[in-house]
Amino acid sequence: MNVVSAQMAENIAGGSMIRRMFEAGNELKKKFGEEAVCDFSLGNPDLAPPPEVSGEFRLLESRSREPGSLGYMSNGGFSWALDKLAAWLGRQQKTELTRQEVMLSCGAAGALNSFFHTVLEPGDEVLAIAPYFVEYGFYAANHGGILKTVPCRKNDFGPDIEAVASAISPRTRALIVNSPNNPSGAVYSAEDLRRLAEVLDAGSRRHGRPIYLVADEPYRFLAYDGCEVPPVLPLSPHAVVVSSFSKNYGLAGERVGYIAISPLLEGRETLMAGLVLSNRTLGYVNPPVVGQYLMAAALGTSTDDALAIYARRRDMLAEILDEAGYEFMLPKGTFYFFPKAPGGDDLAFVERLKEHLILAVPGSGFGGPGYFRLSFAVPDAVIARSREGFARAIRG
Repeated sequence: MNVVSAQMAENIAGGSMIRRMFEAGNELKKKFGEEAVCDFSLGNPDLAPPPEVSGEFRLLESRSREPGSLGYMSNGGFSWALDKLAAWLGRQQKTELTRQEVMLSCGAAGALNSFFHTVLEPGDEVLAIAPYFVEYGFYAANHGGILKTVPCRKNDFGPDIEAVASAISPRTRALIVNSPNNPSGAVYSAEDLRRLAEVLDAGSRRHGRPIYLVADEPYRFLAYDGCEVPPVLPLSPHAVVVSSFSKNYGLAGERVGYIAISPLLEGRETLMAGLVLSNRTLGYVNPPVVGQYLMAAALGTSTDDALAIYARRRDMLAEILDEAGYEFMLPKGTFYFFPKAPGGDDLAFVERLKEHLILAVPGSGFGGPGYFRLSFAVPDAVIARSREGFARAIRG
């Protein structure tokens, strides 16, 4: 007797390599002790939210006594929260935005699911540049879509524009780009993004419907050495920006994310109406009340201290990997390294790392076989004590 659908059974069997490594780490920690294991598997921000968030919690404690203070609101979020978000995001994206072009949801994942639910027909294709965040395939499939991967440039993990152009078909509905990129740490240049937008707009004209450029930007704040993360909304009327406050403000568990659409999009009112309806009917109903207040308190606060901490950790881990003889590209953004797996078999090498009490995620889980991902969203002490394990693992 099948208690779940055939598709869900397949999904469960495949699972997520990230989560599997996380669970394996828990077992190793039970066996060898927390301090013995170096867990680089999960991209869970470990820094405290800005002080403004603590202050807002104190105000919320008083406000929560008011009738209806934690009740429903409009499906897209409080109007005052949308106004504040639009003003902040408009400056970031160099595009004048109003509350009519933004919606709050339950994390960036909720916003992406609402978007795909709104625009996909059964069998539509969503392009993603490999390596890519593994959940994109589930998000597209949730709404009848098919994730179609496109190879990146081999020298820098940037987008291969010609490969994207060749992948466009009458079924193509969107290209999702993630820059700064999880897992590679690449940051797409303004020229690359401009050319991608041109290719998609040409495909839109050719096939008679919009092909959206969807920018998933949770790591926008985390770019090193003065590297610029270019705005996407000005590039095309079919540009869409999705993000959250999980990484920049440490609010991952509060599940507050958003979507912004171009004010130049023909039919933007209809698209936004569909997004808001999807937000409701997918079961999110509305973004979290508490999360919206915390977002509003944190918006515009400096992330320089967090950037400095992650930059220091990046340099620490780079020194260890380089000293041991690993081949890698220094990440321009995010808190991930994506080194080549010695010997070429990422699954086997991740198992070898595990023997030395180091947890990593195989690149195969991101559409990048032959590589492995390391998250340096961990305390400095974890990075420091990994030196010997990395050295032993590469020696075999």
